Amino acid sequence: MMHADWRPSMHSYLGGIIRGMNAVAEIVGGVADHVHLLVSLRPVHRIADVMRDLKKESSKWAKENFDRRFEWQEGYAAFTVSPSATGSVRNYIANQEAHHAKYSFIDELKDLLAKAGIEYDERYLL
Repeated sequence: MMHADWRPSMHSYLGGIIRGMNAVAEIVGGVADHVHLLVSLRPVHRIADVMRDLKKESSKWAKENFDRRFEWQEGYAAFTVSPSATGSVRNYIANQEAHHAKYSFIDELKDLLAKAGIEYDERYLL
């Protein structure tokens, strides 16, 4: 979990990691138990590599600076976004606190996976 006191620093740090990969962090936001990133990647980027490096570097940083017990969950979800939808995705990420006060992350993830036609095993959603 990311404590509210250092969550903005984590979001900034994640954006810096993305920029260091020669990608663009359009917006980073989230709540205590997850983050959302709207990122523009280049053709040379592989999602699995980006996520591995992002999680590895940010975990190390969080442990050194805020909470030695911090770690990310094992998995992640990644979706492509059309240029016409980036504005609504940006707004969604900017308003995570209000959004998740009404709608749980797990319920939302299930809905996103269903809309995308992606089969999943519920054991891996927690």
